[in-house]
Amino acid sequence: MFTLTTFKKVPAIVLFFAMSVALQAVDKKPSQLIDLEIKKHKDEILKTRRFIHMNPELSNREFETSKLIAAKLMSLGLDVQTEIAKTGVVALLRGDQPGITVGYRADMDALPIQEQTNVPFKSLNPGVMHACGHDIHMSVALGTAMVMSALKDHIGGNIKFIFQPAEEGAPAGEEGGASLMIKEGVLDDPPVRAIFGLHVMPLELGKIEFSSGAIMASSDRFVITIKGKSSHGAKPHEGKDAITMAAQVIMSIQTIVSRNLDATDPAVISIGKIEGGVRSNIIADEVRLEGTVRTLSEMNQKKIQQLMEDTVKGITHSFGADYAFSYRRGSSPVYNHPQLAKIMIPTLHEVLGEGNVGKINPQMVAEDFSAYCQKIPGFFFFLGVKPPEQTTMAPLHSPLFNPDERSIFVGIKVMCHLLFDCLKHQSHIENTS
Repeated sequence: MFTLTTFKKVPAIVLFFAMSVALQAVDKKPSQLIDLEIKKHKDEILKTRRFIHMNPELSNREFETSKLIAAKLMSLGLDVQTEIAKTGVVALLRGDQPGITVGYRADMDALPIQEQTNVPFKSLNPGVMHACGHDIHMSVALGTAMVMSALKDHIGGNIKFIFQPAEEGAPAGEEGGASLMIKEGVLDDPPVRAIFGLHVMPLELGKIEFSSGAIMASSDRFVITIKGKSSHGAKPHEGKDAITMAAQVIMSIQTIVSRNLDATDPAVISIGKIEGGVRSNIIADEVRLEGTVRTLSEMNQKKIQQLMEDTVKGITHSFGADYAFSYRRGSSPVYNHPQLAKIMIPTLHEVLGEGNVGKINPQMVAEDFSAYCQKIPGFFFFLGVKPPEQTTMAPLHSPLFNPDERSIFVGIKVMCHLLFDCLKHQSHIENTS
């Protein structure tokens, strides 16, 4: 497994990338072709995005979305596989020249949110909305496939387009997402040597941001059940007050981050749900707490789990009460491999201009793209979708989230150049070494 502590064992291709930094430049002829192909497919891409937005589907239920994507990819003459990780679609574009295979992943699922925008193509599915921009992600990936298919005679190697279900999390009792895609062989046959991805963000249109190393956090969930003893509210000494214990647990858990962890290695523990008690004059016998843990390192991810249970155990047992503690590990931190990032930065600057490429502090939100980064070198960036005429816009996961569609074409252009240059420089090193 490719982890944060095993970077000395990186695939040889990353070392090739690092050696070719000085050679990085956008080939003018392919650059012109990319622009022409984007213009050629613009109307179809917009039409497809709006159709996907109008017909959102939840995690592991992306049946019609999957059919649409597969049909579009098949029409390009790509080798297409369906029903991977339930509804996933994978398409292989084979360049006319030999080389390695690089991957590009886009997620497909929507959220259980009732859309409140006024766009004419708003969701037709009650209570379901593409409020995290996955419709934009799919449109960028489809557009990239369209453009790169027309340039395959310039491509040395292969591009594997990965359309992944259930990024937002599989339904209870089901597998799904990136981990299941990997389990079912998406990175194999041919083996993917590096992978790219993006996520929309309320940044100004035309800008992107990234960071080398950790860029997004891990995401774990926990449930704490405090088991006390009920009594009359006038006689609390005859019971064991679960609410009082819960209050102490909540406050004490916050000191895990502030007093037990390295302040330079960020972590967040948030309790978002509390349930307990049955009546105002009855001491509660049980309280249930639910929350999330976010970290930027696997070390903290492991350490926090044990510290939390020790805290809950100490408080409840001091009252003569009991507890139950459930902790579910989720995605790991998204990690941009430093050498791969280094070789891609000149491409970003050339395509967008240095002033439109920013470095961002790691974000404590999560993305299961991290599963790919644990296996192979990955590069992930944030794509600006805020209209320049607006000072603010609704955030991700909001029923009012309305990204600027022009961002799709920025994303396509950037991703085409990243994929093309990644393969170009690998081929150059292999051919001259």
